[in-house]
Amino acid sequence: MRNWERALAVLEALCERGQTAGHGWTLDTELLPPHQQQVNALENQGLVELASREDRAELSALEGRPVRWAARLTPYGLDTLAYGCSRPRVEPSSVEAAPDRQLVELIPSQMTALRVFVGLADQLRVPPVDGLAEQVRTASCDHGIKRWRLHLTSEQMESVAYGLWLHRMTGSAAEANRFGREYGVVYSPARASDNPSAAGGAARGGTGDSGRV
Repeated sequence: MRNWERALAVLEALCERGQTAGHGWTLDTELLPPHQQQVNALENQGLVELASREDRAELSALEGRPVRWAARLTPYGLDTLAYGCSRPRVEPSSVEAAPDRQLVELIPSQMTALRVFVGLADQLRVPPVDGLAEQVRTASCDHGIKRWRLHLTSEQMESVAYGLWLHRMTGSAAEANRFGREYGVVYSPARASDNPSAAGGAARGGTGDSGRV
């Protein structure tokens, strides 16, 4: 289990036990010492609040026994838990096993351009193809090489080429040129039909610059 997964598990335990108790606090008898140490670490990040002397006195009166330690989530901890439970989950094994997909690794500037492209889907006459927005949303980053990893169908790769062509036409050709060199997919409006689509105007196998102005 990764560090962030352990942290979420602790936050979830605190939230559940606090709700069960009715007063929001998780008490010393409800967590083992190692888990209490994890809570102390989360306090340093602002995600958890430890009970003050006054809080412990009130809890002791409610419990009818001395309460020496108690913790509850801060608003930041509650938000972190809510986000963590809703964040996209990538299933690498099933995606990588799909025979119609290719691993594509994008540098940060390419990924930024692609996010703009999928974000404009409702405004574009030639929108991103189905599934591309989901691939962008769930992409993982290899921080060692600073590349975003996506698994794309051929149609999605052609749609990426169109998005990077738009990026080229409005300022920077480097991202589209790199994509063409590495994956051999380049968009050119000269190859688009009368009713263009991002896929229809992209060519595979070339590293040329026919869309350049």
